[in-house]
Amino acid sequence: MMISLTELYQKYKECSGVSTDTRKIEEASMFFALKGPNFNANAFAEQAIEKGAKYAVVDDAEYVKNEQYLLVEDGLKALQQLANFHRKQLNIPFIGLTGSNGKTTTKELINCVLSTKYRTYATLGNLNNHIGVPLTILAIDETIEVAIIEMGANKQGDIKELVEIAEPTHGFITNIGKAHLEGFGGIEGVKKGKGELYDWLGTHNGTVFVNVASEPTYEMIQKYQFKENIIYTSTQNPLFENVVNILEESPFVVFEDASSNQYTSHLTGIYNFQNICAAIRIGQFFGIETSIACQAVADYVPNNNRSQFIQKGTNMVLMDAYNANPSSMSAAITYFNDLKVGKKMVILGDMFELGEEASAEHEAIGKLLLNCHFDYILLAGHLMESAVRVLPLMKVHYFPDKFGLHNWLQDYPVKDTHILVKGSRGMGLESVLQFLG
Repeated sequence: MMISLTELYQKYKECSGVSTDTRKIEEASMFFALKGPNFNANAFAEQAIEKGAKYAVVDDAEYVKNEQYLLVEDGLKALQQLANFHRKQLNIPFIGLTGSNGKTTTKELINCVLSTKYRTYATLGNLNNHIGVPLTILAIDETIEVAIIEMGANKQGDIKELVEIAEPTHGFITNIGKAHLEGFGGIEGVKKGKGELYDWLGTHNGTVFVNVASEPTYEMIQKYQFKENIIYTSTQNPLFENVVNILEESPFVVFEDASSNQYTSHLTGIYNFQNICAAIRIGQFFGIETSIACQAVADYVPNNNRSQFIQKGTNMVLMDAYNANPSSMSAAITYFNDLKVGKKMVILGDMFELGEEASAEHEAIGKLLLNCHFDYILLAGHLMESAVRVLPLMKVHYFPDKFGLHNWLQDYPVKDTHILVKGSRGMGLESVLQFLG
């Protein structure tokens, strides 16, 4: 007999947490057996129980062995419905966060700022999809005062699905850029897809934070009626409030508040200054003193291969290989070109999910590199052939895959050089770090 949602919620309250991975089962947790094109986790339900799970939620009666196995119609839908049911019990601010670039960094910065005053819970790592968002919500307990939910999307409809689960009260779109163009169907599709966060907030009396420096997001709010528009800018614009002023962007962002107090962050580039401004402004809205918010941002140290400086022998590596799209790739290259240091090398990999635009967008990166001043340009991946075609042969080393790149770095050791490493997640370019010092 199938369990009802209310009964499932009562069982959930008996548990220590929720998991979808038998490798990470905690004692007395609830395991959800999810199915995919190439796997059926119902087959691992018994293993989850043996490892200490209190209950296993399955959607195939064949795997029900006793009262510890809870039968539902669809495991994924049950996970999402349970998360939404739990969300409705939590009368706290839910900040929904999406955008083409900078989502995770901005989420971490907002969490650093808000945690100076509140008990917060923010999306762990990159758990920002149709499975990760429910898991994030189900990890929030009654002690939490503010939730920060990162929402990722590959196509139109994804954000709509996530906001209906998370029901955010506040929202922020970092920017609109050339990410996942294949799934979204072009830049207008990106705007429409990311705008699904605004659609929700506009019809549910929500509050939005808008960075005027990202013109598309400012234009997008004009058609909505929100509870509050918290408009600010990260550039000099006399029409809007400047949260803080940037003094330097290289090698790290240095900024000052209205009292001329200076702060040095661990983040690089003007693109990260926009993320910094967002976190400080959101902190101000929630009653945190600007000086405290600024210090919290300055104290944040990036990790997980996102705009992360790493010393390797005599080399300094800017590891930004967690992901890449044309917007973030161009911004990183431009920043690195302007960096006032000695020898410079860029190691760049393919940008995925660009569809019909893939060749043109990689060619555009090649043209950008043509006007840069780098001592070495190393390009890896089949898509990067389009970039190579517009570059002089003496200026670039090309490798169809990263393993050829590994071999070159072993044969020609690099010393006393600043190195930018960037590519899409599927390229896994962080693997080059072992050959850089």
